[in-house]
Amino acid sequence: MVDADQTFVIVGGGLAGAKAAETLRAEGFTGRVILIGDELDHPYERPPLSKGYLQGKEERESVFVHEPAWYASNDVELHLGQPVTAVDRDLRTVRLGDSTVIRYDKLLLATGAEPRRLDIPGTDLVGVHHLRRLAHADRLKNVLGSLGRDNGHLVIAGAGWIGLEVAAAAREFGAEVTVVEPEATPLHSVLGPEVGQIFTELHSDHGVRFHFGARLTEISGQDGLVLAALTDDGEEHPAHDVLAAIGAAPRTALAEHAGLALVDRRYGGGIAVDTSLRTSDPDIYAAGDVAALEHPLYTQRLRVEHWANALNGGPAAARAMLGQDVTYDRVPYFFSDQYDVGLEYSGWAPPGSYDQVVLRGNAGKREFIAFWLRDGQVLAGMNVNVWDVTDHIQQLIRSGVRPGTERLSDPTVPLGDLL
Repeated sequence: MVDADQTFVIVGGGLAGAKAAETLRAEGFTGRVILIGDELDHPYERPPLSKGYLQGKEERESVFVHEPAWYASNDVELHLGQPVTAVDRDLRTVRLGDSTVIRYDKLLLATGAEPRRLDIPGTDLVGVHHLRRLAHADRLKNVLGSLGRDNGHLVIAGAGWIGLEVAAAAREFGAEVTVVEPEATPLHSVLGPEVGQIFTELHSDHGVRFHFGARLTEISGQDGLVLAALTDDGEEHPAHDVLAAIGAAPRTALAEHAGLALVDRRYGGGIAVDTSLRTSDPDIYAAGDVAALEHPLYTQRLRVEHWANALNGGPAAARAMLGQDVTYDRVPYFFSDQYDVGLEYSGWAPPGSYDQVVLRGNAGKREFIAFWLRDGQVLAGMNVNVWDVTDHIQQLIRSGVRPGTERLSDPTVPLGDLL
């Protein structure tokens, strides 16, 4: 057991950081645990920000990882609303925005990611939004309600998961929605064109207008308010509000200034970590959105920006900090809810990595499983309104078996029989 007089510092007040603190105590660590977050809110989960909370179906309190009293009762010291401005690896200290200096024996960087910004005229207008933090969701929730009441128009730049989930929420409020996306289908970088088209049809059926093959070039306004969004093909889209949903960038500035090894932005960026989530400094670890893992299953670096990675990565890093033998090899996983469609995706299969997509079930009714294959081997699978199959899909991915497309596509063949 690690000495009781040691101090473990966690930088990042999201799910990964909070679960790491929880795990340290659950594993019996009796030293100081200090959790530092740059937001005033207690650590919270992000999925509700574009799903249940944004839609008004979940209360604000439901997003928090722990009740506020949990931290004091578990002797976790919180520094909220305090950015960490520097890490000194030689002195093993972190400096806060108010100049407080805290010494650490082990340090976990769970700094997450930040939304990418539109670099076009008009982004300083009042009606331009991003969605990453709880404060963003609070504001956007009120905006969607107003747009719905007034038959207002929302333009969304980007047809990724955040863009589509907000589009669904906006339509449920009654707002008019236009999604501008440079690719030919939504979710192109994750699902590819074959399955992406299914989401075009889903949202079109609910009244969302898509404008593919274009990018925003300007947001025009008057008296500080948004009036329209212009695209590079000369189109002008009426808008009262604009959401930039063009992805997120890992928050690596602290690690970079501290001289830790990073991954080139061309390959996803992030802090380079080994299979135990240790950085190039043996006393510093990284987890969650910011960590670029040397993944044992895929034999390459992956940086995964999803809830499950924070949920599981924080505890794995905590155990590694305690000196336990840790190999973090989770199959990437995420979920999404849009209208009456719920889905779970397991694996990793960006366009260019697979040579075949196999569907099992009825895509027209949006009750199916999609599999992405390379040389007959399952790289990823997504179940849409089909439940209790994630374990089998992940086992197919891990096993490396080649089940054959005929049996894989046949819903009468149990997935367990393909292993």
